[in-house]
Amino acid sequence: MKPIAPLMLVKPREIFIMGVTHEGKTFRPSDWAERLAGLMTQFRHPDCPAPEPHLGFSPFCLPTTLNGVRCLVVSETLREIECMAFDFLMNFAKDNNLQIEHACLLEASADKDEQTQQDTLPGLAAAA
Repeated sequence: MKPIAPLMLVKPREIFIMGVTHEGKTFRPSDWAERLAGLMTQFRHPDCPAPEPHLGFSPFCLPTTLNGVRCLVVSETLREIECMAFDFLMNFAKDNNLQIEHACLLEASADKDEQTQQDTLPGLAAAA
């Protein structure tokens, strides 16, 4: 039997801007995540440009909902492609006192333990 390799810490690749302030208030307007993602539609990987990028969100900035909270998932890859756009999003969160989580998206698995799913946000693994 092979020895089990030690757990390696992996740098998170996504930043979740939560639609909740540090005081626990819901951020308004309710479509804030879609508005910001709409601003970022032009940012794509140079090797995979979309033929019509205005018709969909950038893969590096996606609006979503986690446990009923509107969020914007920002890939750290955006920093490499256009650091000013990445800084704009981080400053938006800071200026509006929004909660930020550094994490990575996980693929959904049918055989996950239900308790584990209840302890964390679905699809979200927090950074250590």
